[in-house]
Amino acid sequence: ISSGYPFALFQRYFLFQKETYLVHLYNVITGLSIAYFNFGMQFFHSLLCVLIQFLILRLMGRTVTAVFTTFLFQMTYLMAGYYFTATEHYDIKWTMPHCVLTLKLIGLAIDYYDGGKEPEFLTPEQRQFAVRGVPTLLEVSGFSYFYGAFMVGPQFSMVDYQKLARGEMTDVPGQRPNSFVPALKRLSLGLLFLVTYTLSSQYISDEYLISDDYMEKPFWYRCGYILIWGKVILYKYVTCWLVTEGVCILVGLGYNGKDKNGKPLWDACANMKVWLYETTPLFTGTIASFNTNTNAWVARYIFKRLKFLGNKLLSQALALFFLAIWHGLHSGYLVCFQMELLIVIVERQVINLVRDSPTLSTLASITALQPIFYVLQQANHWMFMGYSLVPFCLFTWDKWMKVYRSIYFLGHVLFFTLLLVLPYVRRLIVPQKEKLKKAE
Repeated sequence: ISSGYPFALFQRYFLFQKETYLVHLYNVITGLSIAYFNFGMQFFHSLLCVLIQFLILRLMGRTVTAVFTTFLFQMTYLMAGYYFTATEHYDIKWTMPHCVLTLKLIGLAIDYYDGGKEPEFLTPEQRQFAVRGVPTLLEVSGFSYFYGAFMVGPQFSMVDYQKLARGEMTDVPGQRPNSFVPALKRLSLGLLFLVTYTLSSQYISDEYLISDDYMEKPFWYRCGYILIWGKVILYKYVTCWLVTEGVCILVGLGYNGKDKNGKPLWDACANMKVWLYETTPLFTGTIASFNTNTNAWVARYIFKRLKFLGNKLLSQALALFFLAIWHGLHSGYLVCFQMELLIVIVERQVINLVRDSPTLSTLASITALQPIFYVLQQANHWMFMGYSLVPFCLFTWDKWMKVYRSIYFLGHVLFFTLLLVLPYVRRLIVPQKEKLKKAE
């Protein structure tokens, strides 16, 4: 993924505001080169899906049929790839960038469909990303193989890619973007996380979780290890996303307009809110700061498109189910996202309970106690983040079940109990007038 930096420098200095076909061709060549270097002749999987996607857009046009055909074909191809290449370990194989490509092509089909509607029938967000013109094969290929996002993301729209190709993704119209320093900052931050992960992984590993030595440790030790492991294990993802974000910023794709003070924003391709991620004591805070780009994609193209169901919780559950199967076919992914949904529901109930209960809200507002509450929240937060990540990282039933048995399914017992008990606790400690006020 670091190879994107020399590619981005070349594009900045030799292709900025040149003919758009040159930019598309450059992205196709560099992207295919990365694919071939990493996966050999298996690069044909991505090439085949891009070509078929172009045919779907051209032959079916801006129709619901095109959207459903895209979704069915691209997801089926990805699932088949997972099935035929599955192992019990995390391997770097062609399905890794292909899952990124799958989202990109599904998003393109939906944006192309939106482009055929009158603007007044679209939400502001849909108008922003709607593709009005008819993309050429070279354009779709350049969009798909853009070197800065081919391997691990981030997701970006065809509209933004077209602006990049025309040289419009810049804070100074007509000039190259002043993005060198912002890109260097994200690269440096990514390297810092890389060093942290490399040093920590010598002592914290997935393999130890299923070792006999871990199983023989005291219960408190096993829980503490999961807490620390859950924090460290995610740094490898943070590293990749920060490094690739730097590539996108350097070439201009990260440009996101200007703030109210006229300062350029370079977070269009951000996948991490690092400060929030490191400081939040809430599960919802981690979700809002981690893999934000992918989460935004799912919200835009899955969650919000399920509005017709009339049930927000059901839409959220289906969106998480989509995320789970998009990650892979292992049972661990489903268990992880099931735990995420459960924990978020319970956390929201607890937050509302503290807010609506005079006793609890008064206790929570005592300045002297807030550092203690923060430490306890963080410990609870990362313990059960780690608990949720166990099946995500260990994949197979026998492995994650072994770990869960060793700590007596603590997370499931605690959060399912809270889910059942909290409504009764609320009846006891929230005054009737607060309930009536909320109802109004």
